[in-house]
Amino acid sequence: MPPKRPQPVRPKPAQATSRQASGRTSHGDPRETARPAQSVNRWTFLTNHAHVLILLSTNSFMILREVAARIGITERAVQRIIADLENEGCIEREKIGRQNQYRLLTDRPLRHPIESHCTINDLILMVTKDAPE
Repeated sequence: MPPKRPQPVRPKPAQATSRQASGRTSHGDPRETARPAQSVNRWTFLTNHAHVLILLSTNSFMILREVAARIGITERAVQRIIADLENEGCIEREKIGRQNQYRLLTDRPLRHPIESHCTINDLILMVTKDAPE
């Protein structure tokens, strides 16, 4: 008869670490602790593309680092969004000195069939008090 293998020793449950207490566990098990009220991964009704458009409508010279900080995404993500918006004809970029100025093409329809009857201007008016001219 072969010898029995020793059973692995399982550690006793310990008190929650500071990472677990804050809701950031290494295993991500939501049953361990509740998430904090202001989670980074909370969803919003508007996409980051919409957030970029809205911010650029308020300041066409805003630098991408500031756009990224205000939205809560990386500067590289903002660069990709700007490229998407340019490729779709939603914005135009003009280099003025060392800065870019962004012009929103507000008469363009929104892309999804459900909201395609609305324009970029309608979106901006809905969220801000002023629409770009």
